[in-house]
Amino acid sequence: MKIDASDIKELNLLKYYRLIRKWACKTNNLKDADLELLIYLDCKGHFTRNEFIEGTYTYSWDKPRWERLRRNGWIDVWRKRNRTTIKYSVYKTSFKCKQLIKRIYRIMLGEEDLPTSDRSIFYKNKSYTDKVYNKAIDDMIKDKDR
Repeated sequence: MKIDASDIKELNLLKYYRLIRKWACKTNNLKDADLELLIYLDCKGHFTRNEFIEGTYTYSWDKPRWERLRRNGWIDVWRKRNRTTIKYSVYKTSFKCKQLIKRIYRIMLGEEDLPTSDRSIFYKNKSYTDKVYNKAIDDMIKDKDR
């Protein structure tokens, strides 16, 4: 079954993408470009360091991105190089990353709501921007067409 543009439009899939992306980045201490790059890499499955570098061409320059994503557990080694038969290491997105991406998809499809509890980092009213995002979250939860 092939999906075309009208099918995606009927789902209203991208209606709240910006809000969901901001929530995911703030609660997981990621930059917008990092999250979008992780989504791209997750779609690839397994990748090399060179494929990671090729994926970063359309994002802002951030030299420590690779090490930061590896150190924070977003990218795992799938197969290490051994310098004789395997010339380079192969990587994959981590379980933590896959769970975040699945949760983003569930929220976009309306299967799950953004958290609005007091424990939520994103839902605390500290600045004007936080209040605006909280209002947008409330509107998104009330929206029956998402």
